Amino acid sequence: MKVDDDLARQVITPRLRESHKGSYGRVLLVGGLYPYGGAIIMAAIACVNSGAGLVTVATDRENITALHAHLPEAMAFDLRETERFLENLRAADVVLIGSGLGEDGVAGQAMDLVLANIRANQNLVVDGSALNLLAKKTKKDLPDCHLTLTPHQKEWERLSDLRIPEQTVSNTQKALGEFQAGTILVAKSHKTAVYQGETVAHLEVGGPYQATGGMGDTLAGMITGFLAQFASIDSYKAVTVAVWLHSAIADDLTKNAYVVLPTHISKAIPSWMKKLSL
Repeated sequence: MKVDDDLARQVITPRLRESHKGSYGRVLLVGGLYPYGGAIIMAAIACVNSGAGLVTVATDRENITALHAHLPEAMAFDLRETERFLENLRAADVVLIGSGLGEDGVAGQAMDLVLANIRANQNLVVDGSALNLLAKKTKKDLPDCHLTLTPHQKEWERLSDLRIPEQTVSNTQKALGEFQAGTILVAKSHKTAVYQGETVAHLEVGGPYQATGGMGDTLAGMITGFLAQFASIDSYKAVTVAVWLHSAIADDLTKNAYVVLPTHISKAIPSWMKKLSL
């Protein structure tokens, strides 16, 4: 599949005049446990700037003030509040777990709660340390839902048992076939590709100027925001366009910057989406 601005225009369509915030998806982001609070903040900033209608963050209570200082548009609560967690999980169209989550006992409990309660009609995006938690489980533990995985090469090695030199297109497609049908894989590397079944899209944008902390968190937030709005059009295309736009913006910013910061990508998302929607 060719990924360019023509594909992006198929996904990023003009908004209907008769719509409201609920029309653009309810999102729950889970992560940012100490000392990784910034990760979930960057994911939330990207998600809101991507156009998700209602964004709620489950994080460390101590992280909420910092989150609201950067992003008053998002709601937030203490990840340890189980009943509130379940209430927001059940109400969400898309759930992202893993940005700054860590792998301690609290992180494991949050992961188990999501896996046990996510429903078939919901989208689940698994990123960062949540991928390592998922790798410790068997395939039968995977939830029946619309699943998107966003591993870098070492995380995919843990999930698939494919060593990095073995991560060819055919081997990756075969390993992905062990997950439930329809699972989307964003295989992150210097040659990022997006898989679903026999379909694979190779990205021709991006570069080493993106090699900085928080880049993956921002990408995960964009993917989540795009799924919240555009999954009804085509979830695979929505994810693929989010990945493309993340790097296309970086390509543009690097014309005047040696290093592209994740938060600078987020600031540019609304104007790029506007241009593509026209």
